[in-house]
Amino acid sequence: MTIEFIKWPKTPRLFREIVITEKLDGTNSAVIIEDVTTEDVEHVPSTELIVRGPYLYRVGAQSRNRIITPGKTTDNHGFAAWVYKNKEELFEILGVGRHYGEWWGRDIQKRYENSVMRGFALFNTAKHEGLHEWLPGVDGSDWEVLVEPVMTLYKGPFSEQAIRETLSELDKHGSAMSPFDKAEGIVVFHTQSRQTYKVTLDGEDKGKWEL
Repeated sequence: MTIEFIKWPKTPRLFREIVITEKLDGTNSAVIIEDVTTEDVEHVPSTELIVRGPYLYRVGAQSRNRIITPGKTTDNHGFAAWVYKNKEELFEILGVGRHYGEWWGRDIQKRYENSVMRGFALFNTAKHEGLHEWLPGVDGSDWEVLVEPVMTLYKGPFSEQAIRETLSELDKHGSAMSPFDKAEGIVVFHTQSRQTYKVTLDGEDKGKWEL
């Protein structure tokens, strides 16, 4: 038996474009929209089915750790119920795919006690640039849900100074997406490595030598 050759992966260049967005204190979620074959359609509940002429699709929802469905013990802060209620509109807005974002706002986490809204903020800012749609809520209140990308605070060459300045502005002025509330931090997306990094304002990112 010969030894297997495993190539060292290509090393991304550090000084490439980054995108800094506000880190929201909500719950990681995703809207799932998939194609359905005619053979499989009988196994899809009507609550998940989307029909567009001869084409069939199904909708689903997930939290960070599991697939979720509407129900007191199966949902996550009402996200799945909202997705199922608005499946037709979400199909038109987002299309087929797995669309990751943050389900955030009033009564989802304690940080946004001054907020009078809820939102689904999509992580892919390039794909969803310009998206700004209000959809009905599901909890019996008058609150609508805003579907939009997370707010871009900086886009340009990799720069530690830009990262620190962006954090300083959030620390000084509070959340850019939820006025009158404190910000949690930022997410830095490195376009060449296709990797995201978070930096928070609570000091937990500091190394032992900085504390």
